[in-house]
Amino acid sequence: MKAQSVSRVSSWHGAAFCVAGWLCSSLVGCALIHHNGTPYPAISPEQINLADDIHLARDGWPAARWWTRYHDDQLGALIDQALSDAPTMLIARTRVAQARSDVELVRTGSNLQVVALALLDREHVSANGFIGPFAMNEPALGLTGPWYTEGVVGLGASLTVDIWGKQRAQVAASLGVSNARLAETSAVELEISTDVAQLYYGIQTTYQLLDLLDESHEVAQFSVEAHEARAARGLESRTLLEEARAQQLAIERQTVAAQGQIRQFRESMRALAGAGPNGLPAIEPVALPRSKPALPTTLSYELLARRPDLQAMRWYVEASFDRIDAAKAAFYPSFDIKAFFGYNALHLADLFTHASQQINLIPGLYLPIFDGGRLNANLSGAREGSNLLIEQYNQAVLNAVRDVAQTGSRLQALDAETELQKQRIESVAFARDSVEAHYQRGLTSRLAALEARQPVIAEQVALLTLKGQMLSQEIALTKSLGGGYRAEAPVELMPR
Repeated sequence: MKAQSVSRVSSWHGAAFCVAGWLCSSLVGCALIHHNGTPYPAISPEQINLADDIHLARDGWPAARWWTRYHDDQLGALIDQALSDAPTMLIARTRVAQARSDVELVRTGSNLQVVALALLDREHVSANGFIGPFAMNEPALGLTGPWYTEGVVGLGASLTVDIWGKQRAQVAASLGVSNARLAETSAVELEISTDVAQLYYGIQTTYQLLDLLDESHEVAQFSVEAHEARAARGLESRTLLEEARAQQLAIERQTVAAQGQIRQFRESMRALAGAGPNGLPAIEPVALPRSKPALPTTLSYELLARRPDLQAMRWYVEASFDRIDAAKAAFYPSFDIKAFFGYNALHLADLFTHASQQINLIPGLYLPIFDGGRLNANLSGAREGSNLLIEQYNQAVLNAVRDVAQTGSRLQALDAETELQKQRIESVAFARDSVEAHYQRGLTSRLAALEARQPVIAEQVALLTLKGQMLSQEIALTKSLGGGYRAEAPVELMPR
């Protein structure tokens, strides 16, 4: 009895040794990695910052619903409508749903697969084939050939054992793409909201421009009437009349252009929001809000976390790392198990008998040895694709820093120009007030007093243009800073 135990233990040790030797020989016999390549480095934190001479009076990051700082319900309603109905938003949401489906599809590859099988095969057996004796018709021997109706009914199962993590890496890559699509959706939301705000304040600026043009047109019309009356009495030449009329026509042309611009802005907003001809509410004139741009004192990795487009690219890079891992895992043996339980018989009458039961258990090993360079080419392609994404990501980060720096610089310049323009208006207004004071005392004509308003109106138009540009640049800065988006995941890339 003891000898049998010793023999049994020895046999187990021998079997274990054989299995270990088989595994070692399998690993040695695998295809070798020749084209792994070197990962490109990600951008350094020192390159994600602004120059020291770029700063604004206020600092900070935008809020999540950044447009609420303007306290304009009309603007909020338009942005909410666009975010709900814009075709680009629907496309982005569909891409997210598609990516989630892809994750589930890849994830099911490592799960247990069970199928129901049913097969009916009416066949004529070849006398020269593998089961040639069954072609004979000898009932005494149980042979009723050559025609048979074979039936197979049962359950089949398969399971892939993910020893080297290939399946896990593929799932991680799909998850990375799904996360990238989510970040892209936030980027589309930011794009739409800033575009709507830009168009909205473009309309509001043009409304105020029309008010100034109307005021200027009243002065020009009075000037034409006054010069026309003087020319009719022979008190002055017709030249002054035509000059006044030319100025009036120029103002009317500007008015027509401004009205057309409002229609263009509205049509652009309608297309952006995916609204029908009457799908947008009427946009009523409101006063322009006071611009209060803010710029963070430092950017660094915080900018990467707050820019949804950069987060999307980062996830694509992360997914490329997982594809590299999957490509490496393909060099190692893969193991799967297939099984079948059911009934198999050459005669349908015998199909569901006990003797027709069939059980198959088939462990399988796939060992790549000579693949003609396919696996190395796949790994090389995955590595080069990853390096390309890293370089695109690095360039996108530099472009993001550039956008923030350029917009901040423009806002600095516009702020200084606005202050100078206000002082200029005060100087021009002094001359207007002087002429009006002379008119009140009867020292000059009403025409001269009214015409003295024209330079002030022209400077007010210039100031309005600067205010509109500041609002536009402030919204652009909000977009450059991510518009309140904040990623939960870490932002530092670790190439591998």
